[in-house]
Amino acid sequence: MPIETVDLLVCTTCRSASPANPLAMPDHDGRPGAALVQALQEAAPEGLRIIPVECLSNCSRGCTIALRKPGAWTYVYGNLAPELHLPAILEGAQKYRAAAQGLVPWRERPEHFRKNCIARIPPLEAPNV
Repeated sequence: MPIETVDLLVCTTCRSASPANPLAMPDHDGRPGAALVQALQEAAPEGLRIIPVECLSNCSRGCTIALRKPGAWTYVYGNLAPELHLPAILEGAQKYRAAAQGLVPWRERPEHFRKNCIARIPPLEAPNV
């Protein structure tokens, strides 16, 4: 049975995890979002596709990611720092992949995910949406 693939979208234009100074780093190569992409690409297990994106429009809440898979809810998380949250992101992605419709029970999510969920978006296929 093939491993289900989960997309992990990572904002490459995120500049800072600090709400006090969200525009602290002007160059693209030095941005924490770009560093997070690189770290995830090096550490991603089979079935986790890292997709760099230009902007997730969550600039005031630092590095931002989104988890999605077909027929499942999409989750957007922020306030991530490449040097601190890589293990939590990988754990959260694994739990998301294993969960029916992407619905990981709140208490089973990494602590950072519980406190920094920006949005939960229903699947495109959801009835009554």
